Amino acid sequence: MTINELQDEIIEEFEAFDDWMDRYQLIVDYAKELQKNPFPEQDRIDRNLIDGCQSKVWFTCSLQEGRMQLNGDSDALLVKGIVALFLYVLNDHTPEEILKADLYFIDRIGLREHLSPTRSNGVAAMLKQLKLYALAYQSK
Repeated sequence: MTINELQDEIIEEFEAFDDWMDRYQLIVDYAKELQKNPFPEQDRIDRNLIDGCQSKVWFTCSLQEGRMQLNGDSDALLVKGIVALFLYVLNDHTPEEILKADLYFIDRIGLREHLSPTRSNGVAAMLKQLKLYALAYQSK
């Protein structure tokens, strides 16, 4: 599936709920799904921490057969769900696809408007780091 198709899938899933408490629960469900593949302890190092996040957020990335293999985690459940959404949309795509992607799902599901300013800054920092990984791998 393309990045836009995956975003549209998430948007459709969130549109099924009018109440924001239900949408938060959906984000928590994504976090629980992420927990089924635990983030390796050896990757919980400062080099993998995202600057600008209120909670601790780690990302790792490798390139396999031209596709980015992303992994991530957070010590906060809601943020872990946001990490899971990013991974769902961006994992296993080429660096070029990720660099060209307009990640509109964040606004379309109403997430940005329901986060505190510090959490919104954290979301922007996560996205910036993922794009930096793509940029680094694009040049290889």
